[in-house]
Amino acid sequence: MEHRRHGLATRALHVGQGPDPSTGAVGVPIHLATTFAQESSGRHKGFEYSRSGNPTRGNLEECLASLENAEHGLAFSSGLAATTAVMLLLDPGDHVVFTEDVYGGTFRLFDKVFRRYGITFTAVDPTDPAAVAAAMTDRTRMVWLESPTNPLLRVVDLDAVSELVHGAGAIVAVDSTFASPVLQRPIELGADLVIHSSTKFLGGHSDVLGGTVLTSDDALAERLRFHQNAVGAVPSPFDCWLLLRGLKTLQLRVLRQCDNALAIARWLEGQDAVTQVYYPGLDSNPGHAVARRQMGGHYGGVVSFEVSSGDAARSFLERLRVFTLAESLGAVESLAESPAFMTHASIPEEIRTRVGVSDGLLRLSVGIEDVDDLLADLEQALA
Repeated sequence: MEHRRHGLATRALHVGQGPDPSTGAVGVPIHLATTFAQESSGRHKGFEYSRSGNPTRGNLEECLASLENAEHGLAFSSGLAATTAVMLLLDPGDHVVFTEDVYGGTFRLFDKVFRRYGITFTAVDPTDPAAVAAAMTDRTRMVWLESPTNPLLRVVDLDAVSELVHGAGAIVAVDSTFASPVLQRPIELGADLVIHSSTKFLGGHSDVLGGTVLTSDDALAERLRFHQNAVGAVPSPFDCWLLLRGLKTLQLRVLRQCDNALAIARWLEGQDAVTQVYYPGLDSNPGHAVARRQMGGHYGGVVSFEVSSGDAARSFLERLRVFTLAESLGAVESLAESPAFMTHASIPEEIRTRVGVSDGLLRLSVGIEDVDDLLADLEQALA
């Protein structure tokens, strides 16, 4: 693939984003056209209708594939649209093993939508490969992983789990949103499919929805592209342009967020009001050794921690001044939320409790502000 020999920061700036050949413009054009002239019936210049393909979307998909060292990239209108396209690879009667503390929207899609069409699901703690193996049946066609997980930031040994899943004849899909390609490239670790909510770290500015699926499997890519066109959940050209603009600073942003998040996690460990901190960069974290090997020495821009109760969590959130109380993550500004009452509220309470998403759990998406300002804000909110 073009520029494969170059570093990630260089590829984020240049792959799919060279000067416009017709004008020399350095910025990638936004092709707003919905239809394209054909020389004769069925003869065109690679584009016929923007749902099927658009030049600006093609630029984005080329860049995204390069960042994951994948052969194929497909862009969608949201992270859940990307997840839906992956699930459409399955047939009624197929079985999926999935991460138990999965994002609430993913759980809702599995439990309330695809279960109705005859697909069955089993939740496991995938940090234990033996638990994954025990949950698989002769109908298991896919294992859906998050690493780090949302919101408890558990780290899955992708090499080990991929090897056992492939041995059983199933495919591995990894939602790598929390890591981004800066920290982790699951295809290099054995995964068949990588999924991102590109709304988050890839876009990075809280101004565009998007999702992407990456793969190096030609057959899977062909089936995914069929569903991308047939179902039609594609991003607009302007959304693609915004994502390309965000990717230019991806590495700069993520590494600054990692530095800030590690400082915050270490500080939180010393606070009496905090009962537990979840961050794979901490030596005390059970997934630290795997994360150090798998994520290149940086551990992400999300920190979760627990306080004594839901009331304490609510009081903390209401007192924040620099952090914004809002859902989502991965953008330049710092956000804080309560998973039990916000992003994971669609998961039944008994399941949330079983997997550890308590009412006192808080999730921070750490931005690029001065870390001293973030620490001061957390200190006054915890007081």
